[in-house]
Amino acid sequence: MNFSFEDDLEVINCNKICNHFKKGQTIFYEGNTPPGLYCINKGKVKLYRTGKDGKEQITGFGIPGDFLGYRAIIAEEGYANSATALEDTVVCLIRKEDFLTMLQKNSYISKQMMVSLCKELGIAMEKIQSLSQKSVRERLAETLFYLKDTFKGKEQDESKIEIVLPREDIANIVGTTTETVIRTLSDFKNEKLIELDGKKIRILNENKLREIGGIEEHYT
Repeated sequence: MNFSFEDDLEVINCNKICNHFKKGQTIFYEGNTPPGLYCINKGKVKLYRTGKDGKEQITGFGIPGDFLGYRAIIAEEGYANSATALEDTVVCLIRKEDFLTMLQKNSYISKQMMVSLCKELGIAMEKIQSLSQKSVRERLAETLFYLKDTFKGKEQDESKIEIVLPREDIANIVGTTTETVIRTLSDFKNEKLIELDGKKIRILNENKLREIGGIEEHYT
C-alpha cells in the first residue's frame, strides 16, 4: 500500500523520539553507526571532527529545522563528525528505516537531500579555497559573515551574531591561533567594523567587512 506524503509524515511523527541535551552534551560521536536521522527541534549544535592530537576541527553548525546524520545513513557509513549542544537543545530521532522508506517513496524529499549534499560539498570546496588563498584577516571577516548568516539576530538587530562562541572555536573555524583571532577582532573593533560586548559580536560596517573578506552578496 502506497502512502501519501502526509501519511509518511504522520508515521514519522508518531514514531520519532525526542531527547533533551544540556549545553556541552554530545548528541553523537564521529565514527558511530547512525540509528536514524536527527532533526533539531530547539537549540544550536556544533559539528566537529577530532584530530589525532585530540584537537577539534569545526565542520559546521545546526539550528532548529536542520537534519543531522543523513549523509552517513545514505552512504551506509559511520558519522563523519561529532555533534555537541551549544546550548540546551531538543533533538528528535527519526528511525533509519522510516527515513529510508520515505526517501524511496517520495521524490521531493530525495531531491532535497541531494541538494543539501551538493551544498555541503560546495561549502567544503569554498573552505579549502579560503584556507589556501586568503589571509587570516580575510578569513576572519568571512567567518563573521558565516556566523551571522547561520545565527541571524532577532528582529531589528540582524547585524548581531546570536551565538556566544569561545574565541577558541572562532579560531578553529578560521584556521589560526586563538591569540591571532583576539588580536584581529581587536583590530576590527578599532577600525569600527565590529562592536564587541564580552564574547558577543555585532557587525557595524557590513560593506567594508565584506570587502575585506572578498564576500559575495549572498552573505546577508
